[in-house]
Amino acid sequence: MAPKTHSLMWSGLALLIVYLAVSLPLPVIATFVTEQLHFSNALGGLAVGAAFLTTIFTRGWAGRFSDKRGGQLCLFYGLALYSLAIFICFLAAWRMSQPSLALILLLVGRALLGVGESFAIVGILSWRIDLKGPDRSGLVFAVVGAVMYGSLAIGGPLGLYIYKTWGLAKLTLVCLPLPLMGWVMFSLAPKSAPRPAKQKTPFLSIIGRVWAQGTVVGLQGVGFALIGAFINRYFANKGWLGAGYALTAFGAGFVLTRLCFGRLPDLYGGYRVAVVALSLEALGQALLWLAPFSAVALGGAFLTGLGCSLVYPAMGLEIIKISAPEIRGAAVGAFAIFQDVAYGATAPVVGFFIDHFGYSIVFPLGLLAAILGLILALILKKSAYIKTKERESLAQN
Repeated sequence: MAPKTHSLMWSGLALLIVYLAVSLPLPVIATFVTEQLHFSNALGGLAVGAAFLTTIFTRGWAGRFSDKRGGQLCLFYGLALYSLAIFICFLAAWRMSQPSLALILLLVGRALLGVGESFAIVGILSWRIDLKGPDRSGLVFAVVGAVMYGSLAIGGPLGLYIYKTWGLAKLTLVCLPLPLMGWVMFSLAPKSAPRPAKQKTPFLSIIGRVWAQGTVVGLQGVGFALIGAFINRYFANKGWLGAGYALTAFGAGFVLTRLCFGRLPDLYGGYRVAVVALSLEALGQALLWLAPFSAVALGGAFLTGLGCSLVYPAMGLEIIKISAPEIRGAAVGAFAIFQDVAYGATAPVVGFFIDHFGYSIVFPLGLLAAILGLILALILKKSAYIKTKERESLAQN
């Protein structure tokens, strides 16, 4: 049976293949920098976070491009940048005998991967929301996120296995054709119509509209960033085996929630869902911190995945509600910046703390971030409730 190329499922399968190029090397980057190149944990964290840091400065660019030229073309630009970035990371692994040069190449490759991330993810979200309609935007956010983190669940242990068996150079060669395979699959799907704005809205103004919801997402992202960057070294420090399965546990919780409960934001509202989700994430971070043995830590990673899963689509739905169609791509880009900040800043900042206080500091910081996100989500929920009551009162009068 020929695939229905217009379906969200077909696009999800293509994105799963593409995103393995991101997820396979993720758990080994910090290890490569510290153990193979013999640099500090802070630089290892920077190598992980470089991909997320560059997205901060390019999400707006990607959003504008998507609004003017269409989400599908924006996605294709991202896939091309993925391929170039992976090739540069291969050169870094190839020049491992020259640690300083290898680190520079790795940072450049990771930074370029972040630019590709901006275009690829903003592109596919804008494209699918245009095709499905804004009333199903929560589902689109949920499916795209489920695919991305499902890729992490697969890519975490597989990437560690390939790295330990053959090294980073061969791991990057495995990743290299994946964006091209996704390109072919996405090219079979219909294009979305660009919606150029009649009057340009300053990007800073858009950020001002979405900062509160974005901050909730950013605080949520700290937990995942800690697992992605440091779980391998955290387990090794504890003398535990199975670090790769922590990413699998996180991804399993994340995907399970998205697949089973992805419609909850559309049905019950973003703020209500975010409050429950952040409570689960806080519990997961606490378990990772206090775990007496690896099985409990894996349970904490699973709970973190359950909690992180619906915060992004929940807040994304609230953003789509307040964004005009012609600036939707830019709004998605501005909103995503806050998660990029969390992903980009968490690894180097926490790496600095690890160098001074040890690995026991990692997940208390994740717990603190989740609690702060929960408090802000509760404030936004109460504010939305008050505004709804005011509108109902005005309508009755």
